[in-house]
Amino acid sequence: MKKTINKSKLKEEKLPNLDESVLAALKLFIKERPNFPNKLFHAMPIIVGSGNAYNAGQVIFRNQAAVFANESNVKKILKEYKVLISKKLIKEALIISASGEKDSVWEIELAKKIGLKTILFSCAPNSSAAKIADKVFIFKKLREPYTYNVSTYLGMILGAENGDPKKILATLKALPFPQDFANYKAYSFILPDDFCDIAPMLEIKRHELFGPRLSIRAFSQGEARHAKFVIPWEKELIISFGENKFFGEKKQRWEIKTSSETKAAFIMALSYFIIGKIQATKPPYFKNNIKNYCANGAKAYGSKNSFSIIVE
Repeated sequence: MKKTINKSKLKEEKLPNLDESVLAALKLFIKERPNFPNKLFHAMPIIVGSGNAYNAGQVIFRNQAAVFANESNVKKILKEYKVLISKKLIKEALIISASGEKDSVWEIELAKKIGLKTILFSCAPNSSAAKIADKVFIFKKLREPYTYNVSTYLGMILGAENGDPKKILATLKALPFPQDFANYKAYSFILPDDFCDIAPMLEIKRHELFGPRLSIRAFSQGEARHAKFVIPWEKELIISFGENKFFGEKKQRWEIKTSSETKAAFIMALSYFIIGKIQATKPPYFKNNIKNYCANGAKAYGSKNSFSIIVE
């Protein structure tokens, strides 16, 4: 008897745009509000992350005295602070990694080797890093395309701020877009200075979703003053969270109101949502290339395995 082949299983899973993942993440957190641990540190910590984990750490702990490090400089940082570590003025290293794999594993091993207690923020309870860290805090997440990391770090930030995902979701659904939004070939974001650490997260999304094919820039209000708009272009939309008096022609400005109660999770969700809408209006650069990247990207980490296109 011949086996019946389910052709639907042979089809590749349809990948969502970034804005769709933002909405899905907010719906998850409405049902299951993210928790956040209290009294994490006994002294000034070293906080380590790669890519947007590093930026998420800066957002979450922006009011905490801390030393921040990434995969490129953590060895140097640990060496520079060796004396403070030996005197117990620095006692803990917090490693932030949604996957709990790749760089986070050797970072934890290195921190433990020099006598630091290690704490892991992750979404993967069975990961390699979770097995060796002294303390592990697991955050809820959704299945998402590789690199998106929407629910992962948004959940951590929402938990830290005790933000209201229901209110954020309602605001995004009601957001009116400019009629000519899809016609632009470049987009710049101007963020309130309080949320300057989110700007690099938007730059990372440009690299991941558009590479060199589209210009997306992001600055804090303070950074925007420093010659970021020397070269004008009528095909650039300048998106400001708050009033924009100076940058771009008035017809190219999209001002989105904020208030004194605005929190980082809202700014992250809003900016990711807008980038997802940009993604929807452009050729599917990410979707056309992510399969090949996942097949080969792990080689840079010394692994023969492939990355999963959908991260469970």
